[in-house]
Amino acid sequence: MQATVKLPHSMRIQETPLPSDIGIQEEFYPDSARGLSLRCNFLWTLAGNVVYAACQWGMLVVLAKLGSPEMVGQFALGLAITAPIFMFSNLQLRAVQATDARREYLFGHYLALRLLTVILAFLVIGGITGLSSYSWGTKLVILAVGLAKAFEAVSDVFYGLFQQHERLDRIATSMMIKGPLSLAALGSVFYLTGSMFWGALGLVAAWAVVLLAYDMYRGAQILAVAASNSGRNTSPLVRRRLVLQLPWEPATLSRLAWLALPLGFVMMVISLKTNIPRYFIEHYLGERQLGIFAAMAYFMMAGKQVVGALGQSATPRLAKYYAAGRKGAMFTLLVKLMLLGGLLGVAGVLVALMAGKEILTLVYRAEYAEKAGVLAWLMAAAGIYYIGVFLGFGMTAARYFRIQAPLNAVTLLLITGVSALLIPRYGLVGAAWVACVVYTVEIPLKAWIMAHAFKHFPVN
Repeated sequence: MQATVKLPHSMRIQETPLPSDIGIQEEFYPDSARGLSLRCNFLWTLAGNVVYAACQWGMLVVLAKLGSPEMVGQFALGLAITAPIFMFSNLQLRAVQATDARREYLFGHYLALRLLTVILAFLVIGGITGLSSYSWGTKLVILAVGLAKAFEAVSDVFYGLFQQHERLDRIATSMMIKGPLSLAALGSVFYLTGSMFWGALGLVAAWAVVLLAYDMYRGAQILAVAASNSGRNTSPLVRRRLVLQLPWEPATLSRLAWLALPLGFVMMVISLKTNIPRYFIEHYLGERQLGIFAAMAYFMMAGKQVVGALGQSATPRLAKYYAAGRKGAMFTLLVKLMLLGGLLGVAGVLVALMAGKEILTLVYRAEYAEKAGVLAWLMAAAGIYYIGVFLGFGMTAARYFRIQAPLNAVTLLLITGVSALLIPRYGLVGAAWVACVVYTVEIPLKAWIMAHAFKHFPVN
């Protein structure tokens, strides 16, 4: 059976069938038709995330080696200001796509909504930057980072399409192209100009190239399967039109935006929870200390890539378990993921305690190693965070979207209060303590929500 979306008759098209229903069309689109296994998707996602994170870390290392902690802080400030805005405007449509097992919306609806929100997000960033008291150099860096984030946001919609069809190898390949290209672009431009602004523009160019040359092309292949199964022409020109022709339907886009709005708020709050301590660091300690803290925080990225890969790979499977009423299967998978998250945290703390100073000196400079104690606390916070992240994936798979907004609002207030209390007094160590406190409080709250989801499991 092929699923259809309930739209006016003139707008109806048949959605991409599930892998088991594709049949003869596999002959024409063998590379895009079949979904991959959970294990294969995990391995691809892990590989893509590791390569991409390593390259992101490499960009920070390049800035630290060739520039100064102040420049690292400038770049970190640009990310801290733009990330929450784009997190909100993105509405986490990728997660909504990935869990849209009944194909309630077309890909064009997701892309059209994302383009609208990207424009609004960049306008907001421009307004905030223009009204701020930062130097002109810092303002230009913030705007350049915001432009890069705009291209990243559009790519994310195509990632949602790939994830929905359990083709996370497409996401991984995109990231494995984007990572080295980003590192080469930012590093080479920064080396030649010594300017953080021009380096950020190199990042913009790299992300735009990957979106136009790879993400849109692979997305068109998947969309062509749907068109072919509905008897439509799937020539290269038509495949491009499948991506570019968007259904501008205000009523449908409004429903989708309203559905995803709580997740957008949640993602903004999650981003603010990461960045609010950085605002306090920049305000009380300056851009130099912010640069040092941001550099050490990147050590959390290694574990985050494993956690992110597992969560992204498992989300469609968890959603299917929940929709099918398979409570035991969902619970077992979720517990395994949480145990792995805890083990990753313990490993990180042990490495930081045994070799933190040496690692910081080797990767960055000796001046970063003076704050090695901060790294150990950050690794402890990371372990707690990983457990909570998997609970969050479970909540999303169960489509418990709206409850996540008040949950994260409470923790946002907590992190703001604790940051104001600890950072001015204890500096960077206080910032690490803030993360430990907040992530610890989140776990029992998320566990209570998941207990409610299991109690009200759908019956099929």
